[in-house]
Amino acid sequence: MDELASPTHPRMFSLQKIVEISYYNMGRIRLQWSRIWEVIGDHFNKVGCNPNEDVAIFAVDSLRQLSMKFLEKGELANFRFQKDFLRPFEHIMKKNRSPTIRDMVVRCIAQMVNSQAANIRSGWKNIFSVFHLAASDQDESIVELAFQTTGHIVTNVFEKHFAATIDSFQDAVKCLSEFACNASFPDTSMEAIRLIRHCAKYVSERPQAFKDYTSDDMNVAPEDRVWVRGWFPILFELSCIINRCKLDVRTRGLTVMFEVMKTYGHTFEKHWWQDLFRIVFRIFDNMKLPEQQTEKAEWMTTTCNHALYAICDVFTQYFESLNNLLLDDILAQLYWCVQQDNEQLARSGTNCLENVVILNGEKFSAETWDKTCNCMLDIFKTTIPHIADRVTAENRRQNQHATAPAVFEDSSRGRPPTKIQEQRLFSALLIKCVVQLELIQTIDNIVFFPATSKKEDAENFAAAQRDAVCEADVSVETQDQGMYRYLTSQQLFKLLDCLLESHRFAKAFNSNNEQRTLLWKAGFKGKSKPNLLKQETSSLACGMRILFRMYTDESRQDAWEEVQRRLLNVCSEALAYFLALTSESHREAWTNLLLLFLTKVLKISDERVSSRSEAFFCCVYDSCRARVADVSLVFFCSSRLTGQMIKYQFLPVYYICNILSIKRFNLK
Repeated sequence: MDELASPTHPRMFSLQKIVEISYYNMGRIRLQWSRIWEVIGDHFNKVGCNPNEDVAIFAVDSLRQLSMKFLEKGELANFRFQKDFLRPFEHIMKKNRSPTIRDMVVRCIAQMVNSQAANIRSGWKNIFSVFHLAASDQDESIVELAFQTTGHIVTNVFEKHFAATIDSFQDAVKCLSEFACNASFPDTSMEAIRLIRHCAKYVSERPQAFKDYTSDDMNVAPEDRVWVRGWFPILFELSCIINRCKLDVRTRGLTVMFEVMKTYGHTFEKHWWQDLFRIVFRIFDNMKLPEQQTEKAEWMTTTCNHALYAICDVFTQYFESLNNLLLDDILAQLYWCVQQDNEQLARSGTNCLENVVILNGEKFSAETWDKTCNCMLDIFKTTIPHIADRVTAENRRQNQHATAPAVFEDSSRGRPPTKIQEQRLFSALLIKCVVQLELIQTIDNIVFFPATSKKEDAENFAAAQRDAVCEADVSVETQDQGMYRYLTSQQLFKLLDCLLESHRFAKAFNSNNEQRTLLWKAGFKGKSKPNLLKQETSSLACGMRILFRMYTDESRQDAWEEVQRRLLNVCSEALAYFLALTSESHREAWTNLLLLFLTKVLKISDERVSSRSEAFFCCVYDSCRARVADVSLVFFCSSRLTGQMIKYQFLPVYYICNILSIKRFNLK
C-alpha cells in the first residue's frame, strides 16, 4: 500500500505481482483458495477505493479478469466461493464515490452476466448488491446500464437458470424496488415495477423450486418456503415502493400489488394472508403518513383511497378464506377512514362498507352481521356533528370578550391562529355532516339495494301528480332486493335507532335558529344559514321504509307489536313536527317524505289496521291539509286518505267538509 500512496507516481509493481499470484493459484482446491483470497480480496478492497483513479481502475480491471477466469470454473451446489470472490466489487461500489470507477464496476459486472451467466451461482447475490447500489445513483449512464442488465437477468437468465438463481431471488426483487424508488428516472421506475410483476409469474409457475430449496439460515416448513422466499418479498417491496415514492410511481406500485393478490391469491394459505395484510395496512399507518398537511391530504385522497377500494375488492374475491381472518381488521380500517379529516377518504369509507356488505351479505353469518351493524353504529355515533355546539359556544364567548375584530389584524401575518383553528373545526364539522348523509344512504342501499328508494320516490311523485295511485303504481319490489331478508329484527332495530338519532339531531339543529345564525356569522357554509334538511328527511325516510317493510312482513310476526309501537310513535312525532313548520322551503323538503308516508299507509292491508290507528290516521290527514307547494298533491293525499278513513270509520264530519272545500278549490 505504501507504493501506491504517491499521488503523482504510484508504483504498481507489487499490485501486478499480487494479480499474477492470484491468477496462478486459482487452480488450487477451493478451501485453500478461499484462505488465500481472504487476504488478497481485502487488499483489492483498499486498492479499489484508492483516491488515485489510475490505481483504482487498474485494480477493478484486474478484478474483472480474475473474476472471469474464476467464474469459468463454475460452482458446486451449497458452496459460496463465488460470493466471497466477487465481494470486492460490492465494497468498491459502496465506498468509492468516483463516477468513473462506479461506472467501470457496473460495466465489469454486466460483462460477467452477459458471458458467464450459466456458471454463476452464489455470485448472483453480489451482482444484485452492486446493481442495488447503482440503482440509487444520479448518473444516468450508471443507472441505465445497471437496469438494462438487471432486466436481462429477470427476463432471460431467470427463465433459463431459475434453480441457480433462486437463492438470490429476494435480492433481485429488492434491487428492482430500489430502481423504482429513484425519483430521477420515472420511466425506469415504471419499468422496474413491471419487472417485479414479471417476477410474480416465476413464483406462480415454479412453486416446487422454492419448496425444494434449502439453506443453512432457513428454518421454514417446505410448504411455506414459496411464501417466505417468493411471494412475501414481492409484496413487501411493492409496499416499500408505495411508502417511498411520488404519486404516479406509488399508484402504479399499489395497482400491481393488488393485481398480484387478485391474480395469484387463490394459491395463498390463510396464514399468509395475515402476514400480507400487516403489510397492506401500513399504508394507513398514521406514524408513516407525511407530516406536512398538503402531502398528508394528497396521500389520503389518492393512495389511501385507492388502497381502501382495492382491499375491499380482494376481500370480496376471497371472502370464504378471508372472512374469519380479516373482517374485524377491515371494519376497523373503514371506521378509521371515516374519522379522518379528509372528505374523500371519509366518503370512501362508507362507500366501501356498502360495497362489502352488498357483495357479500348473502354469505354473512349472524355474527358477521352483528359486527357489521355495530360498525355502522360506531360510525354514526362518531360522525354526529356535536362539534357544532362547541363552535357556537366558543363564538358566543369570543363575541362577549372581543375587543377588536380579528379581520383587522396585519394581513402580512396571515390568518390569526384562532381563525385557522376555526377553519379546521368547520372543515371537520362539514366532513361529519357529509359522512352522516353518506351513511344514511349506505344503510338504505344495503337494506333495500342501491337506487331502489330513489326509484320509489320518483314513482310516488309521478303517481301523485297523476292523481291516480294504486298499489300497482309503485312497482318497486324491495322485499326481493337488498339485504333486508338477511337481517334479523334486532339488527334492523339497531340500524333504525341510528337513523332516528340522526334524524332527531338534524331536526334539533334545524329548529335552533340561534345556533345556525352563530355558525353562519362565524363563516360556516357560505351565504345562507347552514341546515341539515337532507339529513333530517333522508334519515327518517330510510327509517320509515324499514318499519313499513317489517310491518307487512309475514316472516316477522314475532316483532309486529314492537314494529307497530315504533311506527305509530315515529309517524306521529314526525307529522306533528311537520304541521308545526312555518318555513315554506322546509315544508317543500318534506314533500317526498310525506308521499312516502301516505303511499305506505294506503297499502296497509285491512287486517293490519287496528283501533289504535285512529289518532294516527287523523294526524296524517291533518298533514295532508297543511300547506304544500303542489295543490294536486294536496288533493291526491286528501282524497286517497279519505277513502281509507271512511272505510275504517275514522272520519269525523268536519273532515268531509274540509275535503269538499279542498276539492272545490282544486277544481277552480
